[in-house]
Amino acid sequence: MAERLIYLPLGGAGEIGMNAYVYGYGEPGRERLIVVDLGVTFGDMDSAPGIDLIMADLAWLEANRNRIDAIFITHGHEDHVGALGLLWPKLQKPVHCRRFTGALARLKLEEAGQPTDQLHIHAPRPAVVEAGPFKVQFVPVSHSIPESSALIIDTPAGRIVHTGDFKLDGTPVVGEAFDPILWHEIAHEGQGIKVLTCDSTNVFSPHPGRSEAILANPILDFVMGQKQMVVATTFASNIARLRTLAEAGVAAGRKICLLGRAMRRMITVATETGILDRFPAVIGPEEAADLPRDKVMLIVTGSQGERRAASAQLSRGRYLGVELKEGDSFLFSSRTIPGNERGVIRIMNALSEKGVDLYDADDGVYHVSGHANRPDIQAVHELLKPQIVIPMHGEHMHLREHAKLAEARGIASAIATNGTMLDLTGDAPRVVDQIDTGRLYLDGSVLIGAMDGVVRDRIRMALNGHATVSVIIDEDDNPLPDAWVELSGLPETGRAGVPLASNIESELAEFLERVDGKVVMDDDKLEDGIRKITRQVAMEEIGKKPEVTVIISRLAAE
Repeated sequence: MAERLIYLPLGGAGEIGMNAYVYGYGEPGRERLIVVDLGVTFGDMDSAPGIDLIMADLAWLEANRNRIDAIFITHGHEDHVGALGLLWPKLQKPVHCRRFTGALARLKLEEAGQPTDQLHIHAPRPAVVEAGPFKVQFVPVSHSIPESSALIIDTPAGRIVHTGDFKLDGTPVVGEAFDPILWHEIAHEGQGIKVLTCDSTNVFSPHPGRSEAILANPILDFVMGQKQMVVATTFASNIARLRTLAEAGVAAGRKICLLGRAMRRMITVATETGILDRFPAVIGPEEAADLPRDKVMLIVTGSQGERRAASAQLSRGRYLGVELKEGDSFLFSSRTIPGNERGVIRIMNALSEKGVDLYDADDGVYHVSGHANRPDIQAVHELLKPQIVIPMHGEHMHLREHAKLAEARGIASAIATNGTMLDLTGDAPRVVDQIDTGRLYLDGSVLIGAMDGVVRDRIRMALNGHATVSVIIDEDDNPLPDAWVELSGLPETGRAGVPLASNIESELAEFLERVDGKVVMDDDKLEDGIRKITRQVAMEEIGKKPEVTVIISRLAAE
């Protein structure tokens, strides 16, 4: 049977976040596999109330674990490495990455109580990692976190370039610049590039991307122009932006205070791994609270509206002794990720009520994207001249637009959303299988499946409330006429003007007095009858059908 080269996204294709990709080579159904990235996305109160993290369900990979040779992590963003500690036990394979990413990966594994002896740190190209039939090189690319890497994956069927997240930035402030000469060499080695698996995030942005370095002067001008306390928020992982903000604060004669554990940890890791050669001295919140307001600049977490982050805490009141006041300035040096708008707007309004002046990144003065825009994607197509382009890292409309962009240049392409297995062996990609994919939720400290019903029941209770009904069956198998009803998340009084619980109890008493003996002996039928009456009364009285838990207690004969 002829061997083939396959590509299978399990997360990150048809959505932004929780990236997890699989490549395979070998006989169909027996391919040796490598995994690229294990990321997370974050739950929201609308679709996943109470859920902390969401990640790809690796059921297919678990079933084929004996075929996996390695896991590769492209960079340290949460949507690429955030699930490593939680999902590694399901795979238990060697993890390969670069030094800075490895430091973050080690923290993920340690926090999850997992061993770190399978974590391997590698230098960039020309160093090669051999994993089964694959030879993999880490190639530096610029992005909004240091040491981001594309992967050069050499296979018996040809060379794959997996871009990871990238932009074309020759002056990224911190981290490595995009090197077009290096990529020209890569494109012209051997038989050239067979497959380009490429970031699609900004395919609809029509203008060339801008360098991180251009923000220094506008941010400095902003800080210099403020008369009271200055607060700025951005992604904790955007170390270049953190340094630009901090250096602007120092140049304006201010002391710098970092608020937020994730931000402090990123600076520490970047310094320890040599990524960050300098960063202004910082002070603690106690000292910041005691200084004159025009002598302090806070750099804080929570740019995406996270309720427990420093931005949200400051918007609600005093945080670690620091309090914002009328005339202070608050800069959002980041774009709001789609889906996070409500949380960000909530913080902005709370700050506005305090009299804080707000500045955001909508006009592009105080923020640049970490992803390649449409002209940059086209430039990479032209530079690498791949035979096949597979769009990744984007919602369906991004993948489709990217595929059209490639096809317009005569490059074969295909849209592969999560679970779509492509055969990349021939001149054009071909769909050969559809894998059942799903999601795993971190609910508190427990991993649950999206189809387990936990979140579904939580949403139903949130929408409709909950009623607990208790009944007692005596030793002669006769129900006592009294039922006890407890309500949660429901109005106490309905249309009849009497307590809703009492109304339900009265209707249940009538039911229990006339119920058939066969029904009394069958718990399932009895529960169904009680549940139906409870929901009917609630619907008539308050217009809601609550979730109902029925407790049947049977007295034993002496």
